[in-house]
Amino acid sequence: MKRKRMGSLVGATLALSLVLTGCQGVKSAKLDPKNPVTVTVWHYYAGGQQEAFNKLVSEFNSSEGLERGIVVEAENHGTVEQLASDVKDSLAKKVGAAEVPGIICGYGDTIYDIDKGGNIVSLDEYLSEDELKEYIPSYIEEGRLGEGDKLKIFPTAKSTEIFMMNKTDWDVFAEATGASLDKLETIEGVVETAKGYYEWTDARTPDVPDDGKAFFGRDAVANYLIVGSRQLGIELCKVKDGKVTFNTDKEVLRKLWDCYYVPSINGYFGAYGKFRSDDAKVGDLLAFVGSTTSASYFPKEVFNEENESHPIEALVLPVPVFADGEKYAVQQGAGMAVIKSDAQKEYAAVEFLKWFTQADRNLEFAVSSGYLPVKTEALDKNKLETAIANSGEQIPENLKETLEIAFDTCSSQKLYTNRPFEGASGVRSVLEYNMADKINADLEEINKLVAGGMSRAEAAAGYDTDENFESWYSDFCQKLEDTQKEQ
Repeated sequence: MKRKRMGSLVGATLALSLVLTGCQGVKSAKLDPKNPVTVTVWHYYAGGQQEAFNKLVSEFNSSEGLERGIVVEAENHGTVEQLASDVKDSLAKKVGAAEVPGIICGYGDTIYDIDKGGNIVSLDEYLSEDELKEYIPSYIEEGRLGEGDKLKIFPTAKSTEIFMMNKTDWDVFAEATGASLDKLETIEGVVETAKGYYEWTDARTPDVPDDGKAFFGRDAVANYLIVGSRQLGIELCKVKDGKVTFNTDKEVLRKLWDCYYVPSINGYFGAYGKFRSDDAKVGDLLAFVGSTTSASYFPKEVFNEENESHPIEALVLPVPVFADGEKYAVQQGAGMAVIKSDAQKEYAAVEFLKWFTQADRNLEFAVSSGYLPVKTEALDKNKLETAIANSGEQIPENLKETLEIAFDTCSSQKLYTNRPFEGASGVRSVLEYNMADKINADLEEINKLVAGGMSRAEAAAGYDTDENFESWYSDFCQKLEDTQKEQ
């Protein structure tokens, strides 16, 4: 009798466990359409991205959510920094802080920082192995944080980089000099082309020496260093269990220096406004590398110093890679994390994210916002064309071309980004500004020499030296190490 009762007890316990966790060991919870669970999503989308997201939230609430008992409320919290601050205040229960949200949008370093207090749900508990396999593997890997590599960031929308160019003025340059688009496939070819463009524009005003124009710029120097290093065979920031190790191979860093610092001090590359699209708009640059989400900001006309303008056609190309390097492209874009609460709310939050990232629906969001879908099956050009046709919107030609190139990039190259780690924001700052600040400081001195009568080539040559590289390299390595001393 005791054995029978024990067997019944074990059976009942197992049955209850299956209800709570699902048949594959995945957590679930019972929902009641008559008493719906409300899940608040905090994001920082703006413009078309916010409109597209709100549209899908409304669709969910009137269909799947209504049937299952889930109501999603979307709230904009301004910038990335403001959202992170608001989340921390709500978790700390500060006076005047809003109630803790169910889902937050954020980048890896932000989520990592918030999760240090044990506030983020492990999504492994809510997603089966089969479900995880539907997502692009590198997107899932990026979302694994800290010790144990638990999945804490749900991939919802990603981006990569593209090369955008003023084709109208390029055609004039190419016809006059024989410049070839094929050269723009490699970073070395871009440097060579930029040198030719500077010399050609300088020669057009023979009575004014050293007034050539820059050809190329980058929105994110950090991406160049991170992905460029990976192309050249090293992982600049290697992360394990939330800790970073730096691999500052001098030969690789010298190659990166020669292909960015050197053309910058010679005037072949430039960075003047807040974004490189701003520089393209006023004719200070002909081409730049920027995020896929920036495609809609590429100008339709170029203004000169007299505020005269002429219309231009844009050309979108893949981001150039090092000639002898592996084909890596940057992986970027925020994801979403579920804040720990109760079983029902956590389950409801994950169910919304699963719905939102279904292939066709995620493509709908992509074509409206410039982001990339996150499931492997969605990276299909036929599906993309269908999504564009069914969008009911006038999708800009730039954005269409950008998404097509981005889809090709995701299919033909390895996507890369380092996992989040302790002090990641400080490291990102060093990568973004250390070389850029060095360029600006040295350019200031070079311009003084030019103003004093020295040719730009001669003035720049005084800074294109082994000693100057060694000085920067030492400072760069030290700055990276210093970010970890602060942790």
